[in-house]
Amino acid sequence: MASSNHPSVLNATSNDIEMLLASQAHLGSKNLQVHMEPYLWKTRADGVNVINIGKTWEKIVLAARIIVAIDNPADVCVISARPYGQRAVLKFAAHTGASPIAGRFTPGSFTNYITRSFKEPRLIIVTDPRTDAQAIKEASYVNIPVIALCDTDSPTAYVDVAIPTNNKGRNAIGTIWWLLAREVLRLRGTIYNRETPWDVMPDLYFYRDPEAEAEEKVEEEKLPGVDEEGAAAIETGFQQAGGDWDAPAPGFAGAPASAAAAANWDGAGEDWAANAGQPATVPPAAATEWAADAAPKESQW
Repeated sequence: MASSNHPSVLNATSNDIEMLLASQAHLGSKNLQVHMEPYLWKTRADGVNVINIGKTWEKIVLAARIIVAIDNPADVCVISARPYGQRAVLKFAAHTGASPIAGRFTPGSFTNYITRSFKEPRLIIVTDPRTDAQAIKEASYVNIPVIALCDTDSPTAYVDVAIPTNNKGRNAIGTIWWLLAREVLRLRGTIYNRETPWDVMPDLYFYRDPEAEAEEKVEEEKLPGVDEEGAAAIETGFQQAGGDWDAPAPGFAGAPASAAAAANWDGAGEDWAANAGQPATVPPAAATEWAADAAPKESQW
């Protein structure tokens, strides 16, 4: 780690350095842009350029001091067109009060005042100078300072403060944004001092795959033994229902109330069997009425 040029109170702790190394923020690409050579530590045998972590921390502190110097936090615009940085940008804006632009940058947002998304920020912070080139180009037209997370192969045109880091890994991007937000809150006094830990975890700034989350949610919903328990519950319900069907429900009008009623039904059955072969007797008055109705009537015409 290079010698620090800022006060000792702003030096990185061992946990900060371990966090940067664990997130692989020091691993750049195999290509090297000429303006990024001062931030290079060495080149590995496989051609990967390793970034100096000390320079990365110095630029994080410098960027935080620039952000704090702006009175209105909403005048700071944080931008990320890449999916890996969109969640980090939104969380940074939520914690520091900045204005986020996550997703596609609308052309003319800084130059065309007729546009609905027109903004006049005093500072912009971009995740990738190559992906967010439109925002940097428009910022150069209206003299807006630019802070960018730059890899070893990132273009640095119109970038005022370059934070050397790996801007292609999801963990590295989230870690840098988390460290930057923490430093801003410490300089503003929201976090009392550097010994006071921040209760926000770095994982909150990491990109999360929606499809992977959906699959995990489905797996969590499938608890072990649910299918077996469901089948057993269905069988038990059918058995109980079968037992209820054998005996009629109490209060049912058609059910025999006692054994005597059942005997009456049996006796009635014997009477029906005895009278089955005999002709039915019809009262004389009813027979006379049926005969009168059955006789043909003369036509009125």
